[in-house]
Amino acid sequence: MVGTEETRLVVLRGNSASGKSSVAAGLREHFGRGLALISQDNLRRVVLRERDRPGAANIGLIDLTVRYALDSGFHVVVEGILYADHYGDMLARLRADHRGPTHGYYLDVPFDETLARHATKPIADEVSETHLREWYRARDLLPGGVETVIGAESALHETVGRIMLDTGLAHLPAVDR
Repeated sequence: MVGTEETRLVVLRGNSASGKSSVAAGLREHFGRGLALISQDNLRRVVLRERDRPGAANIGLIDLTVRYALDSGFHVVVEGILYADHYGDMLARLRADHRGPTHGYYLDVPFDETLARHATKPIADEVSETHLREWYRARDLLPGGVETVIGAESALHETVGRIMLDTGLAHLPAVDR
């Protein structure tokens, strides 16, 4: 078992440029200290510099990092593309092992919208439309209906507000760390 009955685990998944990082940053901004942000991109691309493939080392590193943060009393937001077939088993184990509430969200944004959003990112010149098409998976949901689907029509502040309320984070005090 991991975490406590009070810790919250929030999993944000979706395609590239669906808004995951922006939502995670908004949650952190609204909550304050005591909320750990664990980004697949940071652990996979920056820390390990590995490709996204089944069985890759970043899957275990994400799992360990989430568990450590929960066991240290942090609420956790883990965000990334987190393909269901690569990360689903790990996420299911985290959900089963977490003592507190776990909430999953899938940001469902059509490809054309992800392409438009990607054009505004700093890495737009490094990652081509071809790459985005290769990575894109329509409604790559985890099995069992464990995710709330949020569409592109939900504005950033609406999505953040909804998740803050759904998870109970809106009613919990920030931790002075």
